[in-house]
Amino acid sequence: MSDAAARVADSAGNWVDTRAPLWARPYLRLSRLDRPIGSWLLLLPCWWSAALAACLARDVSGLPLTIVLFFIGAFAMRGAGCTWNDITDRDLDARVERTRSRPIPAGQVTVAHAAIFLVAQALAGLAVLLQFNRFAIATGIASLVIVAIYPFMKRVTYWPQVVLGLAFSWGALMGFAVLLGRIDAAALALYAGSIAWVIGYDTIYAHQDAEDDALIGIKSTALLFGARTRPALAIFYGLAVALIGVALHLADARWPAWIGLVAFAAHLAWQVVRIDIGDSRLCLRIFKSNRDAGLLLFAGLLASALLAAAGF
Repeated sequence: MSDAAARVADSAGNWVDTRAPLWARPYLRLSRLDRPIGSWLLLLPCWWSAALAACLARDVSGLPLTIVLFFIGAFAMRGAGCTWNDITDRDLDARVERTRSRPIPAGQVTVAHAAIFLVAQALAGLAVLLQFNRFAIATGIASLVIVAIYPFMKRVTYWPQVVLGLAFSWGALMGFAVLLGRIDAAALALYAGSIAWVIGYDTIYAHQDAEDDALIGIKSTALLFGARTRPALAIFYGLAVALIGVALHLADARWPAWIGLVAFAAHLAWQVVRIDIGDSRLCLRIFKSNRDAGLLLFAGLLASALLAAAGF
């Protein structure tokens, strides 16, 4: 086994590297707790959906607990998903400069130990899911099919970001399933808008590996769009804003939600203007900024739900 203290190339100097016990570091890296941006991006559609469902129901009594459970569940399931991704991609990761220092290709964790850790994280996610109603439990379990096939999509299509969008946006359905026991048209519009958002930001992320991916046969929208990435981003981000706007209309969202959507749209527009696909550090910074974009929208949706519950 390799030295557990060795750092992952694309995630150095974080709390895992400096404070976590040596024995735990490879497992924390498998679950990406050294870089939680992915967990936030998985969580945000869950929070959007919960706030929008509460607005539609004009009832926020179940919202605080739902927000907390979604937070725990998103971090557990993102960790499980990343562990699964690292198991399936271990040979590919060993051939890419940015990923060859990840725990499995670096020899810090065996595949068997990673599989045990995967099961433990999945059980934690299941424990959260079992706190919800039967419809929500079934809805959550249904997402596992998409999660399972995602790592293989980059081998067969230039659109793996679509499959990632289907998986990472599933939370846009979960808030309605948990709080209302159904999936309304507003939830479907929110889901579609979130998928467009994911395609946009993960295209930015994929530009970090575009050269290595091209050499080893990995496909992505970054390679597909190439120099046309900026107009492609404008299209997908525009779709995201438009579809989320439809969701707000269908849910009778109050004015703070629309302000949140405008702030979200402004942030996405800034990304389109600022992007330079030849600057990998900038791509990573812009990708990570999507957490802030999503929080701006959530703040508006939360205020909208509170106003609706108060009768305004």
